[in-house]
Amino acid sequence: MTNTDWANKDFYKVLGVAKDASQAEIKKAYRKLARANHPDSKPGDKAAEERFKAIAEAYDVLGDETKRKQYDEMRTLFAGGGFGPFAGGRPGGGTPFDSSDLFGGAGAGGGGFADVLGDLFGTGGRRARSRARRGADIETTATIGFTESVEGVTVSLRLAAESACQACRGTGAKAGTMPRVCPDCEGVGMRAASVGGAFQLNETCPTCRGRGMVVDDPCPVCNGSGRGVSDRTIQARIPAGVKDGQRIRLRGKGAPGEHGGQAGDLFVVVKVQPHPVFGRSGDNLTLTVPITFDEAALGADVKVPTLLGAPVTVKIPAGTPSGRTFRVRGRGAPRKDGTKGDLLVTVEVHVPPTLNDEARKAVEAYKAAVAGPDVRSGLFGS
Repeated sequence: MTNTDWANKDFYKVLGVAKDASQAEIKKAYRKLARANHPDSKPGDKAAEERFKAIAEAYDVLGDETKRKQYDEMRTLFAGGGFGPFAGGRPGGGTPFDSSDLFGGAGAGGGGFADVLGDLFGTGGRRARSRARRGADIETTATIGFTESVEGVTVSLRLAAESACQACRGTGAKAGTMPRVCPDCEGVGMRAASVGGAFQLNETCPTCRGRGMVVDDPCPVCNGSGRGVSDRTIQARIPAGVKDGQRIRLRGKGAPGEHGGQAGDLFVVVKVQPHPVFGRSGDNLTLTVPITFDEAALGADVKVPTLLGAPVTVKIPAGTPSGRTFRVRGRGAPRKDGTKGDLLVTVEVHVPPTLNDEARKAVEAYKAAVAGPDVRSGLFGS
């Protein structure tokens, strides 16, 4: 990102605070927005992830009093799309404004606007260097069993990741040759770019693409990029209670950084295989249990299984309708706070497909004994 891009960003608007907001107000606004848009709280939401990055970027500047002061000075100079009263000369005539006063030229004695940009964005004005670059984030998928999702499990993940090319040792140059210093940026990876008038800012050098070096005879293996692909296997811990589709973040397990930058993150999307008996609703496990007509009508104590423990007994009251759900507390999936959800047991009255003679006579006798008003009479009005 060029310095012009940074200068045109309104970090106050990103955090939703006034330009005269106190540091405490800025910190409070950042925490609120960060919680609302954190990738861990909104897995798979790309828009929220981008908002979170913008919020973190804004707080990195405004949350630091020194950086904030420098940023405010820079924004003042860029007000109105240019440099305000400094463009072309001093207000009301007089000695023309010398751009070297800002950019540390021959008459400035150093410490001008270039130093402000250098301190704020790490470019150092004309003394710019290739900046450390964070490695890219990587996303992969892990498929686990239903019981493993409740208990937690460690899985092995095989990843194809970027690394230094083995053939050229990361230089990008063919064996027996070496890269040379970029003639356009003199090895710093940045060059001056005009933004209007006499003013210039630094941007990534297009000749070397920020590397500071130019390869005349590129490595045939990596085509001069200096990067290769290697397979690696890592052990990833999937926490207990993980849900299907949940995104697990492993910091520093992504692609390696450049110029000493930190590695990116690895995001593991968890796919949970279904269970033949149990289901899940949030932190609760679900179970459907068949019961007989006499158990529903007369009541019964019914033994039901649990996923990770011994069976439990559920008391079915007399007159229980089909579809009623009973709650067995503490037999569900683990929560982040260490507690557990519940087991939700739904009963379904089982109707036998056939009846022997004795059973048919018993049902007919029951029918005669409970004969009364039509239970469906209310459906047709009065």
